[in-house]
Amino acid sequence: MKRNSIPTYHKHGQRNQARAIWTDASGKRRFKLLPGPFDSLESKNAFARLIAEVAASPTLAPATQVTESDAITVTELLASYADFATTYYRTPDGKPTNELKNVLLAIRSARLLYGDTPAKDFGPLKLKVVREQLIKDGIRRVQINKRIGRIVRAFRWATSEELVPPHVFDALRSLPGLRAGRTNAVEGDPVRPVSESTIHETLPLLPKHVRPMVELLACTGMRPGEVCTMTLNQIERGSAVWTYRPQRHKTSHVGKSRTIPLGPRGKEILTAFLGTQILDPNEPVFSPKRAHAERMAERSAKRKTPRWESHLTRNAKKRKAKPKREPGTHYTPEAISHAVTKAIKAENDRRRAKAKAEGRTITDADLIENWNPYRLRHTFATRVRKSHGLEAAQVLLGHSRADVTQVYAERNEALAAKVAAEVG
Repeated sequence: MKRNSIPTYHKHGQRNQARAIWTDASGKRRFKLLPGPFDSLESKNAFARLIAEVAASPTLAPATQVTESDAITVTELLASYADFATTYYRTPDGKPTNELKNVLLAIRSARLLYGDTPAKDFGPLKLKVVREQLIKDGIRRVQINKRIGRIVRAFRWATSEELVPPHVFDALRSLPGLRAGRTNAVEGDPVRPVSESTIHETLPLLPKHVRPMVELLACTGMRPGEVCTMTLNQIERGSAVWTYRPQRHKTSHVGKSRTIPLGPRGKEILTAFLGTQILDPNEPVFSPKRAHAERMAERSAKRKTPRWESHLTRNAKKRKAKPKREPGTHYTPEAISHAVTKAIKAENDRRRAKAKAEGRTITDADLIENWNPYRLRHTFATRVRKSHGLEAAQVLLGHSRADVTQVYAERNEALAAKVAAEVG
């Protein structure tokens, strides 16, 4: 039975007093006695005020209206925050972002351990127990700090909705993050740039539509998500250097713009890929749907046996009218990563088989290192910093602060050694 989320006006059965009944966003039934007799002006004014408060905060009316026995649990608080996050962490077209997955994963840890605990009693020591459990589960230190931060963020939201007293959030954020070398948490390997030789070895192995995306990532430093959603109407092509202005990017939700210059190499890659194709300016330049259609056309062109009517009839029966999976309109960063991993694995398996047939021993140096396309941004940043300085790398990566750029661009240790040799 569906409950009413809008308060309704009722008469209390045992006294001549008005009361309101409703169900909050977490699914909990709420009752509130209103001041004054039933049907009085005082009770109706209080009821109108309650409706406005619940509309502003569907999870619960302000905390001043909740008694100690009515205090919500951690599970109820986190369920309410999950409902909020489901609508908040979405792209303009309504699709959930990756942050939503991270939020749901983080709050699950607190719910499993302290779901029945009153939210007002969830303090730093309990949060520390949640963190210790994440350490035992083998989660990396940086990821643990992020998950704990998301749990604290949920309580910050609950404070703004007056679901818990402010001191609960203040206490939780007093818990310091895990420090490198001072915890038993697993320490992740730092993200390193991909070597130029590894990139050149991998490119010929990639599918036709994936290779130009990887090349653009390497020569522009853009994020994988930005190359996936590239369309022609977002590229200004009236000057020597083209400019790509993605409408959606990592910081677009905070009102920041993103400009990605495409120099001679970037222009060459795009021009060669497009060739004589005529694309809708609003369609993604790189499309799995078109790639699939091209593969099917190539298979048909290479077919040696005639298309007998019996074959066409049989294939028509086997073909699903509504397949569960159809090629998408644009690639995803995960699809690029999968294509790179698959291509490298196939090549390394071929090299191992060849070495075995020839009776040779193969080492890791003879194989291609498996890498993720996100590391190409580090490669680009390091190359630009080395040749043009940190500020140039900061501008091209689209960072507001240089300290963020330093995470991506490694220092020029060769230059430091040279200077040390001259002045030391």
